[in-house]
Amino acid sequence: MNQLAPLPHYFNITNAYDLLKDLRDTPMLPHYNLASLDLTNLYSNIPVKETKVIFANILTHNLIASQTQHELLRWFDIITNKNYFTHGNHMVLQHDGVTMGAPSSGLIAELFFKFLFS
Repeated sequence: MNQLAPLPHYFNITNAYDLLKDLRDTPMLPHYNLASLDLTNLYSNIPVKETKVIFANILTHNLIASQTQHELLRWFDIITNKNYFTHGNHMVLQHDGVTMGAPSSGLIAELFFKFLFS
């Protein structure tokens, strides 16, 4: 079975307990320094066009059939161009990044950060 994008979630944690478990299982030598990054407005700052190119390259690299690539990239366009959320009693169209709270946003952010820090 082909995997389209194996993502072990290097760049995010579920909660503080998850972080503590990861830290406990990580060898820390005396010359290591621990750093933590917290991005402000993460989802609204994901560069959608660049991430689509990254996604397309992953699909090509994994020899995904062209029809499947086309369908997945169309899916990407749909979910990144229809960014609506509610704030108070108002429906808001988000113009930049990916939708806050959407299940796909974490995956898209992971694609971008995996590429950026690889």
